[in-house]
Order: sequence, then C-alpha cells, then structure tokens
Amino acid sequence: MKTTKALLRFLRDRSGATAIEYGLIAAVICVAVIGGVSSLGQSANGAFVDLKDKVEAAS
Repeated sequence: MKTTKALLRFLRDRSGATAIEYGLIAAVICVAVIGGVSSLGQSANGAFVDLKDKVEAAS
C-alpha cells in the first residue's frame, strides 16, 4: 500500500517534466544563437577581407 502511494505521487509530480521543458527551450535558444553568431562571423570576416584588399590596393 505504501509503494502504491509513492508511485501515484511520483506519476502526479510534474516538476521533472517542467525542468525537461526548460532544458529543451534553453537548447533551442543555444542552437539559434550559435547559428546566428556563426553566420554573422562569416559576414564580418568577408567585410574585413574586402577592407584589407582595398587598403593593400591603395598602398
């Protein structure tokens, strides 16, 4: 009887599910940030290479 109550209490507890949901949300945000920073970094690198080439051509 005691184990049945413990099992029912465990099945009704939603705090674990909430923690997993927050973890998944954080993972999706991290993937989006990494993708954005990677894309922005490549664009910035291209801009600096163009600037370097123009400076070298001017001198």
